[in-house]
Amino acid sequence: MKQMNIIEVRDLSDSRLDLYTRYKENQLFHIYEPDLGVFIAETPQVIERALEAGYEAISVLTEEKYLSGFGGEVLEKCGDVPIYVATVEQISTMVGYNLTRGMLCAMRRKPYPSLEEICADARRIVVLEEVVNPTNVGAIVRSAAALGMDAVVLTSGCADPLYRRAARVSMGTIFQIPWTVLPAYVENAKSNILAAIGDTDSDNHNTQGESVNGFMNRKSYWPHYGMEKLNQLGFKTVSMALRDDSVGIDDEKLLQEDKLAVIMGTEGEGLMDATIDASDYTVRIPMKHGVDSLNVAAASAVAFYQLCK
Repeated sequence: MKQMNIIEVRDLSDSRLDLYTRYKENQLFHIYEPDLGVFIAETPQVIERALEAGYEAISVLTEEKYLSGFGGEVLEKCGDVPIYVATVEQISTMVGYNLTRGMLCAMRRKPYPSLEEICADARRIVVLEEVVNPTNVGAIVRSAAALGMDAVVLTSGCADPLYRRAARVSMGTIFQIPWTVLPAYVENAKSNILAAIGDTDSDNHNTQGESVNGFMNRKSYWPHYGMEKLNQLGFKTVSMALRDDSVGIDDEKLLQEDKLAVIMGTEGEGLMDATIDASDYTVRIPMKHGVDSLNVAAASAVAFYQLCK
């Protein structure tokens, strides 16, 4: 066993622990801007899967009991990074809640792959539209990986799948399935807006053109441009929604489609009308006993099992 850079925690206000004590997760996301930020992986299993997926460890905060056994094997894979050792009580105080498996690892984020990259060899993907609950995101990712989906796509308003709770609930499968986050805005929104209003003269500097410049970066990517891109990549889009024209999830036409993008909506309100209207299929899961719908995570598992047959 190689020599590890072990540092015993004596002072909870030690600035070297700031990544674990001072910053909230959304602050860690932006901490090194314009460079990529940081996330905290929790539990030895999740940390190991993140390392295997190519994420770089910055430091580790752990209970002493994880210095050996499986925990020790994971720590060896972290490289020569500081390993801060504390009691479970100290760690709980620092992170604000009790851990069942007291090992945390601060890790560097990686750039998101493009939609084209993760869809290159995919036949079944799931798109999460504004799913804001990290537990639901983690559960959906785990079901997607386990039940044969090829990739996970998240709109910009979704909970970050690398947040501790999401990654923990996913059991680290977020590091085992291709995924990406769609941009919030369309980069070439100006040309699209100009075309839409009938102004195709690039030398036009009138008031109308100036107003376009003012809001060009506010053109939302999803749903219009995102769904258009999925169609260009060969996917038929499937909105999971309760509508009069919905077909059953066991409809034979669905299984005959070569490529499907299954779109799951936010908790409570479900999918946007614009998303449903633009979809190739609107699909429902048959219900009994007067129940009208399932939680989005439960619904995703049913959908993935049926549509990946």
